[in-house]
Amino acid sequence: MAQKAYCAKQEDSFSSFHNLFDHLGQLHRLHLDIVLDALGQRQKTVLAPVRAGQLRQPSAGQWWEYMVDLGQRTLLFWDTLRQRGDNTLAHERAGYPLVLKFPYEVLIDGRDLHHPVNYSLLRILPGPDQPVDEGRRPVIVVDPRGGHGAGIGGFKQDSEIGESLRAGHPTYFISFSHAPEPGQTLLDIAEAEARFIEAVGDRHPAAGKPVVIGNCQAGWALMGLAAARPELPGLVIINGAPLSYWAGVNGRNPMRYAGGLLGGAWMTRLGSDLGNGRFDGTWLVSNFESLNPANTLWSKYYDLFREIDSEAPRFLEFERWWGSPTLLNSEEIESIVDDLFIGNRLASGYERRSTSIDLRRIEAPVVVFCSYGDNITPPQQALNWIADVYPSDLSLRSAGRTIVYLRHASVGHLGIFVSGKVARREHRQLLGAIDAISLLPPGLFELVIDDIPGQSPGEPTEYAVHFEPRKIADILRDDEDGRDDEREFALVQRVSELNSTLYDWLVRPWMRRTVNEPLADLLRRLNPFHQRQVAWSSLNPALWWLAGTAALTREHRRPAPADNPLFAWQEWFSSQVEAQLDTYRDIRDAAQEMTFHAFYGGLSTLTGGKRPRSQEERVRQRDKALVDRLHDALPRGGSLEGLARILFLLGHVGGKIGKERIEQLAQQSRMLIEQFDIDPLTLRDTTHLQGLLVFAHPEESLKTLPLLIPVEERQRVLDAVVHLVPELLVAEGPVGELWRELHRVLERPLPGFALAAPPAPEATAKPAAPAKRKTTRVVPSAKPQPAAPEPPAPAATDAAPAKAPKRSRPVRGTGKGESQ
Repeated sequence: MAQKAYCAKQEDSFSSFHNLFDHLGQLHRLHLDIVLDALGQRQKTVLAPVRAGQLRQPSAGQWWEYMVDLGQRTLLFWDTLRQRGDNTLAHERAGYPLVLKFPYEVLIDGRDLHHPVNYSLLRILPGPDQPVDEGRRPVIVVDPRGGHGAGIGGFKQDSEIGESLRAGHPTYFISFSHAPEPGQTLLDIAEAEARFIEAVGDRHPAAGKPVVIGNCQAGWALMGLAAARPELPGLVIINGAPLSYWAGVNGRNPMRYAGGLLGGAWMTRLGSDLGNGRFDGTWLVSNFESLNPANTLWSKYYDLFREIDSEAPRFLEFERWWGSPTLLNSEEIESIVDDLFIGNRLASGYERRSTSIDLRRIEAPVVVFCSYGDNITPPQQALNWIADVYPSDLSLRSAGRTIVYLRHASVGHLGIFVSGKVARREHRQLLGAIDAISLLPPGLFELVIDDIPGQSPGEPTEYAVHFEPRKIADILRDDEDGRDDEREFALVQRVSELNSTLYDWLVRPWMRRTVNEPLADLLRRLNPFHQRQVAWSSLNPALWWLAGTAALTREHRRPAPADNPLFAWQEWFSSQVEAQLDTYRDIRDAAQEMTFHAFYGGLSTLTGGKRPRSQEERVRQRDKALVDRLHDALPRGGSLEGLARILFLLGHVGGKIGKERIEQLAQQSRMLIEQFDIDPLTLRDTTHLQGLLVFAHPEESLKTLPLLIPVEERQRVLDAVVHLVPELLVAEGPVGELWRELHRVLERPLPGFALAAPPAPEATAKPAAPAKRKTTRVVPSAKPQPAAPEPPAPAATDAAPAKAPKRSRPVRGTGKGESQ
């Protein structure tokens, strides 16, 4: 067999000024096309009402109706902003409580631990109509601490917590308080969260290891914890977590350039010193808001103004969380910025300074949920760590690791873990596929959710989940510009280290002597983000009249009819404002990206233009040695190995596999283990080795099957396969061809057929055209089984004889992985 390349191709870096100018020219043309295309689309949107004749001249009566409605909506809008300010101040006076919608009890308060932290473990109390199955895996949702307030994972019914309770899982929540404990570090938090997960596991010893869900910041923190303590989680689900912060696509992901344009992490140190050792999360929230000025400055307020009679409660509920940012210790935020946002050290490979965390140590299956509409954590940042940690498909499989990813087409960053639609569809199906994900063999898979419309218009849409095998190259294919710009981000890291060192020497000493806690608190309160809320609150004496007038307006509300033509003019004006702000954003982002690549690209060219080294070459050599060792193991084994290899061969050509099929195979496999007392560790090693053999040598794995299975047992093995996968009897396409090829290789007749003559061993490449097959179920020759209940796969037991089959010699370097 010709040697395969299991590593995904990566670009070569360029080092000449000619290539730099060519790159900048291409980038300029790209941004010009993006801006012009966006302008064209917005022009069509703005002119669409004009062309459709929707901007009609209103009558005098319609003018009067609209102006009355406009005045009332304006008063109610102002009053809603006043309520937002009052809610924020009340939330502060109450000590920044959680915005959780669900009742809970505190199991462990992190302030009582040996190293105190502001984190706590909560048990979510189910409602009377939400029975909890204690036999199901517990689910732990970790709240993201990225500057925002606490409780977003369950601030409404359609949320991750709500879906977990609906599915009957014992549900827990790891949350945090507003202010960190003195001296608290990321290592202290990781130690506390490990203690929390251990406590949940101890409460459910027979249910399996917990399923842990981390959103955004909690996602990458959870991955670090799973690498440091791989024995704790049973399944890791990360939503919108930026593990490869350098990754992204030109023209679409501007946030990754912020660190380089600001000169690195020195500004984080300045912010911590201005806060007297505590960093104000308001700055992080403001960064998020600046990404989309149209939504921040106009759209979210216009949506409230347009639907003021119904939108106010939702607006106030969200703003209570959004408007109460938390604090972080200087040690925490500086480690985050240095190691993740600037250094990209969490997913770094060989020859690059990294943290002590090695993501290859994670043993539990990992599920990554990302979205193309997320401009904070795009799919490249959420997925490229897989290519960094496992540069080849064979290295991922030989390590025995299972990684599943799910991509959404359009939802934004917050929508990944806040949107009710996402909770009812993606999160509900993820929780429903927990068992199937845990049973997947090692490798990379994409989870796909198929929408099944109801048979009648009134019936709700149902969903079906299946998994499709993927390769590392499939992940990098989304990175349209390649990964060559990592050389520039590596220079950002060096510039950041230099600037931070200068700041620590020249500025930090006298800043720490100047700023005390009263001054730091005053600076936090004077932040424009807070002042705009205080200005629109009852503390403003100029608004003394607003509450009473708004109450009177609600009593005498006179909304204009929906067919009033002035509403079309209102929407048209709003679309123009939004279009102008979006155009400003596009031009600003293009200028920032061009500046970044011009400055750091020039520095990179002057310093040799070398992209940071990766594991790619070393992994290629290791893969080649492993493939050679696997080739020696092809003819070794017995009937059990042959059965496992046949199933992997069918899966190799079959492509996608449904969640229900995985669960059925697992149930039948458990029956096989119980009836014949097969050692689970032996079965795990067997399936892991056969999966590697089929992946590395698919053709030789098929040809050497007769060397594994004795002649007298071949028919019973094939019958066992039929009972495990009964649809093979009617299979067509590649699976049907392989099924017929298996019978020819093993010299057994197809069900309902007889081969004219035993085929020669060389004649296995081209299958003969089969005759019309019968679809009657074949009953294998097996020992009688009890009539009730009928065993799903009696022949599968015959495939593993009572006497121990010949075992293949273990192949070094293949690793140990989870099996089905």
